[in-house]
Amino acid sequence: MQIYLDYSATTPTRPEAIATMESAMKATWGNPSSLHDWGSRSATTLEIARMQVADLMDAAANGIVFTASGSEANNLAIMGVAQQYRKPRHIITSAVEHSAVLKPLERLGQLGWDITYLPVDCYGRVSPTDLAAALREDTVLVSVIYGQSEVGTVQPIADLAKVIGQSPWQPLFHCDAVQGAGRLPLDVRQLGVDLLSISSHKIYGPQGAGALYIKPKTELLPLINGGGQENQMRSGTQAVPIIAGFGIAAELAKQELIAESQRLMGLRDRLIEQLQHHPDLVLTGHPQQRLPHHVSFYLPHADGHQVSGKTLVRQLNLAGIGISAGSACHSGKLTPSPILKAMGFSDAAAKTGIRLTLGHQTTQADVDWAAMVLKQIIDRVMESQRTTAGVA
Repeated sequence: MQIYLDYSATTPTRPEAIATMESAMKATWGNPSSLHDWGSRSATTLEIARMQVADLMDAAANGIVFTASGSEANNLAIMGVAQQYRKPRHIITSAVEHSAVLKPLERLGQLGWDITYLPVDCYGRVSPTDLAAALREDTVLVSVIYGQSEVGTVQPIADLAKVIGQSPWQPLFHCDAVQGAGRLPLDVRQLGVDLLSISSHKIYGPQGAGALYIKPKTELLPLINGGGQENQMRSGTQAVPIIAGFGIAAELAKQELIAESQRLMGLRDRLIEQLQHHPDLVLTGHPQQRLPHHVSFYLPHADGHQVSGKTLVRQLNLAGIGISAGSACHSGKLTPSPILKAMGFSDAAAKTGIRLTLGHQTTQADVDWAAMVLKQIIDRVMESQRTTAGVA
């Protein structure tokens, strides 16, 4: 038996998207910028996909710019704003952002920009009060993630947008909604954002496509210059078949959103219920305000060296279950999760985070089996740690 529980990392491409891509490769392979029939057919396919993705966000189609990934969409939002200023200004973000937001901000910091990292509570939530206190006259952008990928916490985006709207300076508001797309409502007007990023492969579309919503009259400079495709925002011939697959995945995600989110919440809560009473597991992230498919824990009694999140990933993989560790492994060295550190965890605890994320193919039987196996593996590895400590 094999059970995949790493849907926050990527999702399997759904058959409808594969069929759409295959059809596009055969019938609409022309350059969408060309004026002849072959180009026109590709342009039509491209614009249909744009409308499908826009509908997922309840946005206007002319506000959608296609990119090659969610990471590129995040970079375009951040650097597209920053590049407009000759002198460094001020940007606000949270301490629990994805690296696709943190890395470009780190680069801007090296160039003299002032970056404020809002603190979070023990659940990983940003306080609107803290945001209000951080805003200042030279703030040009606020970027806060919608659903945190490692611990699942959902941020109060609409409340944060109200704080920004009440500010006399009203900087632009960007939201990384890569994990929220297809799992949470994405009405850009209700959320109150100016910029919003999503990714195809998180919603059962193909890898290699993302999108950035840009509110009308919002000024950005492109990262990629050339022929001026994507309304001058991203030059280069569009990958029409991949974008077509992205479009149908977005359309189906919108249709299935309510029913699938409710189903996943039921499975999520069932998994949490079966694991949260184990003495060596403690839930991370907000217990209620969390992504509907997301479960995450840390091991309070593990030393982080003998038993880490990486240890459990490997052990579960041997048992045919795919999950992910909350902390990253670079060059063979396990490092504490910066997300858990920002939430107040110690270095040792921040090495023990694990994440189980559910999806279309997850069943109740999968959840029950995974819970049983995980508890047995934890019992075994913790006993091994205690034995080793006793010998030492």
